[in-house]
Amino acid sequence: MKTENSINYIFLIAGLATFLLISSCAESVAVNINFATENYGFWSGLLHGIILPFSFIGSLFNDDVAIYAINNTGGWYDFGFVFGASIIFGGGGKSASRKKDS
Repeated sequence: MKTENSINYIFLIAGLATFLLISSCAESVAVNINFATENYGFWSGLLHGIILPFSFIGSLFNDDVAIYAINNTGGWYDFGFVFGASIIFGGGGKSASRKKDS
């Protein structure tokens, strides 16, 4: 039983280390440069929603990391962002795991 617990702790520590390593790769762009380029649309919103957990962790330690792009197209960016975040956070998971009555 002790070996199972130690294996679980090793996986937990390895997972946290991997999460921190990946979150350190989040990039931010200066606002002045951001407005000079084109607006972010649906696909960028989807990507930003998927990397939301990593961006959030990075934003806790660095003020230059942003979670949400200021320079976006509006509704389509928002839809992509929410859709990407629901992919990562398991949107609709409760209804998908419901057992069928037989």
